[in-house]
Amino acid sequence: MKFTFYCGCTVFYVNIVSAQDKPNILWITIEDTSPHFIGCYGNKDASTPVIDKLAKEGVRFTNAFSTGTVCSPSRSAIITGVPTYKMGTGHHRSKYPIPDFIHGFPHYLKEQGYYTTNNSKTDYNILNEKAFVKNSWNASSNEASWDGRGENQPFFSVFNFAESHQSRTMTKSYDWYLKKVWNQLPEKDRIGDEMFDMPPFYKDTPEMRKQFARVYNSIKLTDNRIGELLMKLENDNLKDNTIIFFYADHGEGMPRGKTNGINLGYRVPFVVWFPEKYKHLSPWGQGGIVSDELLNFEDLAPTVISMAGGEIPDYLKGSVLIGDKRSTEKDHLLLSSDRSDNGIDLVRTITDGRFIYSRNYMPFMPEMRYIRYMEIGDITKLIRLDYKNKELNKLQAQGFEKRPAEVLYDIDNDVWEIKNLIDNSEYKAVLNRMRVQLDTDILKARDVLFLPEYEMGLISKSETAYEYRLNDSKYPFKSIYEAASLSGKKGKDVLEQQIKFLKSDNKIVRYWAIVGVMSQDSDGIKSTESELLEALKDNYPPVAITAAAILCQNLGNEKASTILKMFSQNENMDLALMTINYLLYVDNKSPFIDTIWKVHSMPNRTYNVKAACMDFLGILQLVENSTETEN
Repeated sequence: MKFTFYCGCTVFYVNIVSAQDKPNILWITIEDTSPHFIGCYGNKDASTPVIDKLAKEGVRFTNAFSTGTVCSPSRSAIITGVPTYKMGTGHHRSKYPIPDFIHGFPHYLKEQGYYTTNNSKTDYNILNEKAFVKNSWNASSNEASWDGRGENQPFFSVFNFAESHQSRTMTKSYDWYLKKVWNQLPEKDRIGDEMFDMPPFYKDTPEMRKQFARVYNSIKLTDNRIGELLMKLENDNLKDNTIIFFYADHGEGMPRGKTNGINLGYRVPFVVWFPEKYKHLSPWGQGGIVSDELLNFEDLAPTVISMAGGEIPDYLKGSVLIGDKRSTEKDHLLLSSDRSDNGIDLVRTITDGRFIYSRNYMPFMPEMRYIRYMEIGDITKLIRLDYKNKELNKLQAQGFEKRPAEVLYDIDNDVWEIKNLIDNSEYKAVLNRMRVQLDTDILKARDVLFLPEYEMGLISKSETAYEYRLNDSKYPFKSIYEAASLSGKKGKDVLEQQIKFLKSDNKIVRYWAIVGVMSQDSDGIKSTESELLEALKDNYPPVAITAAAILCQNLGNEKASTILKMFSQNENMDLALMTINYLLYVDNKSPFIDTIWKVHSMPNRTYNVKAACMDFLGILQLVENSTETEN
């Protein structure tokens, strides 16, 4: 409703919401949780009655996916509505600038008269986050809630619960877990070590059960906390006017889940609850509905802006899920997983809900790649010890082996992603379709994360990665992807193409050529010794470093070792991290021990560089503990 006021010669127009004609929107977000461990998703051992009740009365989505597999990239996609591979925000806590015209989507809700609050996690993975937060939220703190809104003012409120975070489920000490989780649960709510089934990729032992019970109890405590929030909503007489969203920020915070570009890292529980007043807005029907519609975090911003009555900015390309402007349902999604802490990676994934096809562009690192925040967890230490003692079966040991370049899983029939269908002729049509979809979508997006982080850092000093990727003269992505798409593939023909690309005038093409060589068999690598020695002289550091790692591992080249020692100590943290990560997977670590000790003692090293050093030294059983940080 619009009222006109006259003051002297000036006319003022004021928009007033009459008796609140827009719905409140409440987001309940939890951390590090896959639907595998929620009761309404079929886990008979889970105790999640509050979440289950929301699903029973609302709409439960079976095909909801995060846009990253660790928190800050995922939250970047949520708050901006732009996927990480376009924005450049895929690397965990990288803090690159984004364009000024891109706002946190709550900014657009404020323009529609909403009171926006965040309680309280941000971790948006961008430069100048404080200013960005201020622009997005009316209030963002541990105390923020809908209580500060004006009379008849609609609210958009986010409450994030950390009780299911990886710190609770695996990385903090067991005594800390007892204090923060176990002792916070009434005795009747506690889930004992024998009260659940173990995933088959874990060895079923009393020690592992003790650790894995933390997942169930942490989620149970989370469910209790959600119940307390919903009680406040009801006591404040707001529930009848509030649409509720519930979801997790990415997959389960345990080995093989979080940080990995497979279903267990991407798929999230997701429920939307409509009060009677707004049930007509649900395109899926009323209470107790189960939808297999595909959605990911790119869809959240345009959906909520549309619900609030705002105009959706042109840069938002996700789907509108609710309301009159509802988009056509998608038939597949492109998902991404990149560096987490000190563990570099690049995975791109296509899913249609049933099938998950993932392309590993750096498969020389295993699923259980070294990430210090994972390594400090007792469950990881147990798994590594069992692997060292050869006490794991083939499936359980698989996480320590090099990954295949491609995996294809049928989630409907293989929920734990045990059977890779890449070589199964029955799924050839599915595989071919998803390969084409992946290449098409990556080329269309002009995925900026195919730049090495070193280059991202250089670019970000003068412009944003989002805008840089659109300039073909600066970023000839088709040529770059032609080289990158070979990475992980093996064979003489592939190797010949990669050696040809090593002579390219474009440094990023040369980078992907040499990264691809890293996955080739040792005999093939030895046949290209002269070309690799030439690559050691490359004036682009990521090429020289990668060539040095290949020569050191396969040919024991002394000059290569010298180059690796030098770059380990480089003042550019991206180059130092790249180098030390390669050394984590070199068999003969002895020549580098003194250097890594030295690097760890150097001032002004970033957390990630120090963490990589700790992993290197930990492999040699020289270091057992490290500084922890929450992810």
